[in-house]
Amino acid sequence: MLYLNELDTERRAIFGEVRQLILANLQSGFEEGMQYGMIGYFVPHTLYPAGYHCKPSEPLPFLALASQKILLALRNVALH
Repeated sequence: MLYLNELDTERRAIFGEVRQLILANLQSGFEEGMQYGMIGYFVPHTLYPAGYHCKPSEPLPFLALASQKILLALRNVALH
């Protein structure tokens, strides 16, 4: 994934471990991809056609993994 290739070696290793843990436990049918400049995990339109309530053309996000200036962030996106 291009996002990971842009990280320094230490962060890439940490991200790789966290990402593999997420992928190993990701519910069948859910997907990983880039959303909002971060690695996102989401419910695709095939499972939830309504999409994200703020922007229905996008799949419903539920988790994001990001490298920020001073930290690595794992964010649980609230579902409404």
